[in-house]
Amino acid sequence: MDWTSQKPTVLIVDDEESIQKLVEFNFQRAGFLTNVVGDGQEAYARITADPSLFHIVILDVMLPGLDGLEVCKRLRRENIKIPIILLTAREEEVDRILGLELGADDYVTKPFSPRELVARARAVLRRVEALTEANPPQANQADAPITVGDIWLSLSRYEVTVRGEPIELTPKEFELLYYFIRNRDRVLTRDQLLEQVWGYVETPDTRVVDAHISHLREKIEENSKEPAYLLTVRGVGYRFADGAVKH
Repeated sequence: MDWTSQKPTVLIVDDEESIQKLVEFNFQRAGFLTNVVGDGQEAYARITADPSLFHIVILDVMLPGLDGLEVCKRLRRENIKIPIILLTAREEEVDRILGLELGADDYVTKPFSPRELVARARAVLRRVEALTEANPPQANQADAPITVGDIWLSLSRYEVTVRGEPIELTPKEFELLYYFIRNRDRVLTRDQLLEQVWGYVETPDTRVVDAHISHLREKIEENSKEPAYLLTVRGVGYRFADGAVKH
């Protein structure tokens, strides 16, 4: 979806009118078209009716009825890959990690800077556009899956198997794994990953990376506590190996 040649459309989902107005004003000032809804059920209905109407969703976690986490979960279950940024007032890290595990692309904790929220949205859209350009759907290239150890990955089919079994990855987990495989045996810092996978120019909380690494390990490693693929390089970042690591 090429948003660079048109105004991107953001769906803002929040039940607080003051937040709605603040977020809508800042996105409109940044050149976005905006739609606003106040509950999760309506947001879910609008998105599933035609996902192509929206380029990105700003989704509050604490919503009446159908909460933001459930909306995110249902959309990803239906393979709707529209980017989602969660808004949460919760302090507990587990809630933020749960949102990432369910397939959200990023989260912003209230109270937040509206300018930072817009910047985060732009970063997500840049990353989505870059991935689309790297793998255009009209390309007439044969599918060339990548195999590393017991991991098989197909970019064109957006599929991953581990030890012959298909695994379900969130869009961000898939992109992170693909980037690691493309750069295997290189040590990658958290800042590099945030810039290349998330599209951030200015570095936000690097715990976003750590949370995704943790969940990815649980899905691809035989023992996530003693990983053979996603290795920690202490004080630096991470390195993706060929799976032959012995403990």
